[in-house]
Amino acid sequence: MTEKLLQVNNLRVSFSTYAGEVKAVRGMSFDVFEGETLAMVGESGCGKSVTARAILRLFQHSAGRIEPGSVLRWRGRDVLAMSKRELNALRGGEIAMIFQDAMMSLDPTMTVGKQLVETVRAHGRVSRAEAIRRSMELLSLVELPDPEAQMRRYPHELSGGMRQRVMIAMALVSRPRLLIADEPTTALDVTIQAQILELLRKLQKALGMAILLITHDLGVVAGIADRVQIVYAGQILESGTARELFAAPRHPYSAALMSAVPKRTMEHRSELAILPGSPPDLRLELPGCPFAARCRYAMPVCRREMPGESLEDGHAVRCWLRHPMAPRVDLTGGAEYG
Repeated sequence: MTEKLLQVNNLRVSFSTYAGEVKAVRGMSFDVFEGETLAMVGESGCGKSVTARAILRLFQHSAGRIEPGSVLRWRGRDVLAMSKRELNALRGGEIAMIFQDAMMSLDPTMTVGKQLVETVRAHGRVSRAEAIRRSMELLSLVELPDPEAQMRRYPHELSGGMRQRVMIAMALVSRPRLLIADEPTTALDVTIQAQILELLRKLQKALGMAILLITHDLGVVAGIADRVQIVYAGQILESGTARELFAAPRHPYSAALMSAVPKRTMEHRSELAILPGSPPDLRLELPGCPFAARCRYAMPVCRREMPGESLEDGHAVRCWLRHPMAPRVDLTGGAEYG
């Protein structure tokens, strides 16, 4: 059995705004195990990035707060009870995070080398010469050519893919047990996306780390994930192995996401499938399934009450269609959405 690194149970995160309280995450529960890649997939605004930030408690200086009753445990330790010193050791140490926009995450006024050296020295008492050597090793590890020359360059002098490699190098300074990758291929072209994903696979194998991948791109998920959880309106609606979920999605939302992915078999000028409607207003209470208003299979009970989780061979789904008395539907017909 692999070690359970991260345990998240009934995580709830809210934000106070002038328009009211936004309940961005509504009772998420999941685990991350040593050496695996867990993908969190869903539309923009569904709570994926908020969940990632909650794991590292990055809400101290914002309107966001983790609600009482939430449980976050890292290798058995209570993250919510950690002191500031313990949190600083956890962040960038045992858990590292790659943020969405590498250009915004890097300081435009500092060279890549200076930023890397500062990061190395912040996570260990080493001389400047040792930090420079270690920085160049990290740039080599992420397969940037001529590390010595890259150290002298500023972020704006690098391509998007090169900046992302620098961000990955920074995240690996302390050889973390868990890497949280928040949309690591956003704004990159398809070829560079493939290169970054292949790099993450190599690094994971070499360092033995787990990856929590946050994305809306199912193509990315198919190429790297071991397990997948489908997130909507701050809740996990379906989770299982990547193979199972792609072969036979069991929630209408999962099927709709799959149907929106372009396929090689599509005819020229074929229209892409769309999912009509909009996600719900997260300031409101959602007594039933949050997807009910957009679901072609919704029944009256779907709008009244949230279904419990049904487990089928390790594949978990929250949908009234899994109830023995529900009508049988073929979710592989999700391509007809829209």
